[in-house]
Amino acid sequence: MSIKILLADDEELLRNLVKEVLEEQNYIVYEAANGEEALDIFYDKQDFSLVILDVMMPKLDGLAVLDEIRNVSDVPVLMLTALGDSSSELAGLKHGANDYVSKPFHYEVLIERIKNLLKMFNTQGMDMITIGNLRVDFSAHKVFVSESEITLNNKEFQLLEYLISNRGIVLSREKILDRIWGFDYEGDMRTIDTHIKMLRSDLREAGNYIKTIRGIGYSFEERL
Repeated sequence: MSIKILLADDEELLRNLVKEVLEEQNYIVYEAANGEEALDIFYDKQDFSLVILDVMMPKLDGLAVLDEIRNVSDVPVLMLTALGDSSSELAGLKHGANDYVSKPFHYEVLIERIKNLLKMFNTQGMDMITIGNLRVDFSAHKVFVSESEITLNNKEFQLLEYLISNRGIVLSREKILDRIWGFDYEGDMRTIDTHIKMLRSDLREAGNYIKTIRGIGYSFEERL
């Protein structure tokens, strides 16, 4: 299966060099010089395995493009940021980016980050997934930790499924609430924290895969 990557950056020289490096890895690369062009290509092709976005681009910046993409897709997104621009890095994670690389970067580092993201997401859509000592059978609604079956209530299972399907993405409490409880839910936002606490407890040591992102929400990481 061909791996298609959308690369959006307004620096032509850098874009050409990155494209050349990626094509050496047998990836198919589509280029965009600004945010609007990136979205046009994204909607036209629709089956990208990965998107690489520069934060600072004309017409639409990388965060605006990321917001549009996240409205329709969970495709992994790697952000390119200026060295030491921690505010852009944090903003990218809050908007749903999966990883970032600071400029200037070594191309070997970029390739490894890309390979890690592709490996992380190529199991999505499976009926069953195993992450460390955690095994989830989505079709049977069963969860196992160290081969012992764990009983979860419906909301806990939905939470776990949503977190795993978006692993590596920082999910805000608002996004979790809308997805699991619905837009018309009128209860307290703290119900999310309560259910996350219950889920972590039920998952025993595997509960450590669920990370709290202070001031934002939660993320499922594949490393304990």
